[in-house]
Amino acid sequence: MLIKCFGAAPQGIDAVIVTIEVHAVPGYEFTLVGLPDNAVKESHERIMAALSVNGFSKPRHTLTINMAPADIKKEGASYDLPLAIGILAAEEEIRTQLLENYLIMGELSLDGTLQPIRGVLPIALAARNAGFKGVIVPIQNAREAAVVDNIEVYGLSNLQEVVRLLNGTQDFLPTQVDTAAEFQQNAFSSELDFSDVRGQENVRRAMEVAAAGGHNMLMVGPPGAGKSMMAKRLSSILPPLTLEEALETTKIYSVAGMISNKKESSGKSSALIVQRPFRSPHHTVTDIALIGGGGNPQPGEISFAHNGVLFLDELPEYKRSVLEVMRQPLEDRHISVTRAKKTVDYPASFMLVAAMNPCPCGHYGENNPAHPCTCTPSQIHRYLSRISGPLLDRIDIQCDIQPVPYSLLKETQPSESSVTMRERVITARNIQKQRFANYNATHSPIHCNAQMSPKLVREYCKLSDECDRLLAFAMEKMGFSARAYDRILKVARTIADLAQSTDILPAHLLEAINYRTLDKAN
Repeated sequence: MLIKCFGAAPQGIDAVIVTIEVHAVPGYEFTLVGLPDNAVKESHERIMAALSVNGFSKPRHTLTINMAPADIKKEGASYDLPLAIGILAAEEEIRTQLLENYLIMGELSLDGTLQPIRGVLPIALAARNAGFKGVIVPIQNAREAAVVDNIEVYGLSNLQEVVRLLNGTQDFLPTQVDTAAEFQQNAFSSELDFSDVRGQENVRRAMEVAAAGGHNMLMVGPPGAGKSMMAKRLSSILPPLTLEEALETTKIYSVAGMISNKKESSGKSSALIVQRPFRSPHHTVTDIALIGGGGNPQPGEISFAHNGVLFLDELPEYKRSVLEVMRQPLEDRHISVTRAKKTVDYPASFMLVAAMNPCPCGHYGENNPAHPCTCTPSQIHRYLSRISGPLLDRIDIQCDIQPVPYSLLKETQPSESSVTMRERVITARNIQKQRFANYNATHSPIHCNAQMSPKLVREYCKLSDECDRLLAFAMEKMGFSARAYDRILKVARTIADLAQSTDILPAHLLEAINYRTLDKAN
């Protein structure tokens, strides 16, 4: 007898359908093939214990199980449930007519209880695309899978329930999540607001420009000036995620096992990530933790920040190798993790926001007699040299930040709110959306000015003769690189969009040039 049931193997942030073939002949042997890892091979012991505890008889046949395609490595304990179902179907404990309708995944405890698994969202998407009627997963993963529409999702608690569902002896209601309603309800909520920020009008403006164009940003200022405070509020003025972006972001967290499927006390569901991520790794982070990788490749911080913000506080304190490894993802907006037997691609389209002190003590240029700078010129030079020129070139906006005077700190009148700032940002993003509409129809989507290629920069960032002379003077005087030239044009285009101007005007270009603070300082 030959039985087939179906599972899935996560590959990056997607999944590949796995066909589990069980061939049964008289005898008592058990063979598992199809490139399983040790965790999959160990499933035999868990399955036998679960079958015994739940009252199923011991297999009476020699079972040969193949997991196809055989050239894809099968990893983890999530194949326990489909293997157990295949064995029970081969022993005629389950009606085989329904097996072809469902994709089944789950880890088994020794008592037959189903344990949660990783990567359920891409598995459910793969099942829908492959035409399956539904998926059967552990109950803890049900809401995560139910984010996918047009497919039935059954979240079950144990092996007995799965058998009763497939035999048709008990009816179960599929888990349903109104994805669009929850998305709209929670997309605009934010606990942090720019109304808490006092003063710092120049930095607020720079952040608004960065948010409007998706530009990378670096803040340089003394300790306590508010760099971290404002960086944490940047997400509150970014445009809300689209449903497509939310699904893509959630897939990354799903394969890493970082999705909680319980409802919060507020009633909000966390099965779908509806707000732009904000990631702030410590400066001791390793290369692999930042970009992803490992023996079994997993996403890193730059992928967890996909469609959101990656904040690096105290930038010079990060290891040089960690910073330099970000150069390629900042340009390509994805990262390829290559190992001896596997290459995995993860998306990494994030806004880099960094903060640093102007010198080791942090008080250079502060002009505060109470906190004089104690650093020598050579110490300052070594400190700033920890950040390479090529990395600085990839940061579009660099701005100085100074401490807020007491007269502004004691102000009781709230500053401009994030809601007002976000309205202007969304207006500018809508202009960019219309600009790139024709391009996106035939190429990889571009969502903001920061993602423009050199060809698009030449097309949409044309300068008048006056602006051309102004930029030529700045390039010669400041010694800007060719990459900095493109960055200036992109930022100037964003500033023009915020002003709802069709053309880049001299004022827009001057503001963009002024955002190359460290280039001028060097």
